[in-house]
Amino acid sequence: MNPRTLKRISNVRLKARSELQLDEWQQNNYYYDQSLITCNKDQLERIDARNITREDFIEKYERPAKPVIIQHLIDDWPAFNKWTIEKLGKKYRNQRFKVGEDDDGKSVKLKMKYFLDYALNNHDDSPLYLFESSFGEHPKKRRLIDDYDVPDYFSEDLFHFVGEHRRPPYRWWCIGPQRSGTGIHIDPLGTSAWNALISGHKRWCIFPPSTPRHLLKPTSIDSPKHKDEGITWFKIIYPRTQLSTWPKEYACIEAIQHPGEVIFVPGGYWHVVLNLDVTIAVTQNFCSSVNFPTVWTRVVHSRPKMSKKFLESLKRRRPDLARLTEKIDVTADAGPRSDTSSSSSSSASDDSSPDSADESDTESKSIINQQSFDQGDEPLAKKQCISSLQ
Repeated sequence: MNPRTLKRISNVRLKARSELQLDEWQQNNYYYDQSLITCNKDQLERIDARNITREDFIEKYERPAKPVIIQHLIDDWPAFNKWTIEKLGKKYRNQRFKVGEDDDGKSVKLKMKYFLDYALNNHDDSPLYLFESSFGEHPKKRRLIDDYDVPDYFSEDLFHFVGEHRRPPYRWWCIGPQRSGTGIHIDPLGTSAWNALISGHKRWCIFPPSTPRHLLKPTSIDSPKHKDEGITWFKIIYPRTQLSTWPKEYACIEAIQHPGEVIFVPGGYWHVVLNLDVTIAVTQNFCSSVNFPTVWTRVVHSRPKMSKKFLESLKRRRPDLARLTEKIDVTADAGPRSDTSSSSSSSASDDSSPDSADESDTESKSIINQQSFDQGDEPLAKKQCISSLQ
């Protein structure tokens, strides 16, 4: 890393994860651990968006709450041309993006030029993760919105009715170095999520909503200072899910997400994500007519003020759903609560989500180019894994 980058990264590390001393970021040598980047299982169903209408998708996947990977849904996005390491490094060179939160919940930010240098050259066990949720309100960063469109399958988002300023954080633009990730979690307020991958590869593990929390969450005994990191989950918990003693009804669904693919995660599902190489993605959470009953129950309990504004708007614009709220028993258990402890490298907190989003606003001197990544000193194991994916 450039010396200037190293100085700024040291500052950011201390703010974003005060529980770690600078010499503890690489104490586990995960950079050299081949098992963490082994990717020989890919079990999630894939569908071709060119052959499935929006109505068919809703009936076959969203309504039955079935996770799925969708191909050819975002083929025409300008992002594939614009979101390269080199072009992002030039266009947003001096723009500051969120890479974590300090102990007071304030955003920890870093200029793009330094983050890209770090992303391509760090050896950290669980690297900092650029997870920006407020780019839509920034005069320069908001240009990212022009580079993609919400896929037609997910175009209905009822939270638009409460307004951008009142709704919880819901969209994230992300750059994840290898080994960064999102700890095991359920997305907030019963929302579902889509995650569109522009470059790189993501490893997912998904579990049914009924899976007990204690089976999935690492403890302080497992890893005193890293228990909420995605890579810790794959090191500690994942091997347990592969044992014959693991309950079959809570079986792990594994998937490798490739560039150009969109993954759909229905509300309530537990999921954990690990970046196998440098990834660039965008993800959003949404409330639709399908998941509205569950989301409404969560909103009433977690955001009572917002629920009142929400209902007022629904009466004007979706009277059918406003009438439905009268029939929903908000005192009943609507399923698993969103989990508020996720990867700190994704800045998880309380009300939104990152890699399929998380919990709340999780959110080099010269231009770094892709060649420096391809020809760097990554371990052979990493190169073999990525090669097998392509």
